[in-house]
Amino acid sequence: MMLSVRDLRVSFRTEDGLVRAIDGVSFDLEEGEILGVVGESGSGKTVSLLAVMGLITDPNATIEGSIRYKGRELVGLPARELRHLRGNEIAMIFQDPMTALTPVYTIGWQIAEQIRAHQNISKAKALARVEELLAEVNFPNPREAMSRYPHQLSGGMRQRAVIAMALSCNPALLVADEPTTALDVTVQAGILDLVRKLRSTHNSAVVFITHDMGVVSELADRVMVMYAGRVVERGSRAALFSGPRHPYTRALLGSIPPLTGEKPHRLPAIPGSPPSLLRLPQGCAFGPRCPVRFEACEAEKPALGSGPHAAACLREAQA
Repeated sequence: MMLSVRDLRVSFRTEDGLVRAIDGVSFDLEEGEILGVVGESGSGKTVSLLAVMGLITDPNATIEGSIRYKGRELVGLPARELRHLRGNEIAMIFQDPMTALTPVYTIGWQIAEQIRAHQNISKAKALARVEELLAEVNFPNPREAMSRYPHQLSGGMRQRAVIAMALSCNPALLVADEPTTALDVTVQAGILDLVRKLRSTHNSAVVFITHDMGVVSELADRVMVMYAGRVVERGSRAALFSGPRHPYTRALLGSIPPLTGEKPHRLPAIPGSPPSLLRLPQGCAFGPRCPVRFEACEAEKPALGSGPHAAACLREAQA
């Protein structure tokens, strides 16, 4: 097992009270597998993977549960040992490349620095590796691009540079945090191809965080749907798309424009907004927005069922 997360809980102390951003999340990831993590903004997708990366350093944060990478427990691991893993064996593509890159250093310098931090090689060899990486992510002129600063690149090129940095040490586990957000369709397709290539070339496992169900349908082997800090459904891509079991998953899929058939006058939308994590409903968090809720949903918090395709829904449990 590449990655095994069990009962992960992440809480933040705030002036208004305790915010439980992640509440009992569990999942597994095998070598060479792509896991799609979907949900609305604020559902806990990014926070859960930042915890896996050991990047939650807020003194007001509390992390509980177990995160095992190749059998090694990461929760409580000393910062120095975590730094050795990050960038080397576990890498992350951040959502906003402009803030992920340092504006006062060139692209080539930053990627070379990442390589030399984890590998005992000369500066010349590191720069040669940078040129290879930029060519791999389809920069038209890699050598020239190495001398450019982030503000001199387009959004798509900056994202490719961040991907090149993440791939520089051939990580066994790659976390991609909405890497295709705000990119045009052509660039998006190229980035998805790069993720597939990483899997096929290095047998790397990938966690792909997104709110785009269309991207998940093309890329993921398995899908995990999150809502209000909890997993509400998980299963294989085929099972989840052909027979979604949670009302939230069905609502997400229903908001996708159909490719065939009659064009709808208006796409269906999920009513209301995600709940505040400070004031979650007593029962099902999705209950106030659910079209099939019943009385028990207001009092009982549904547990995620067992099996390869499971949903945290009381009505599903009764079916």
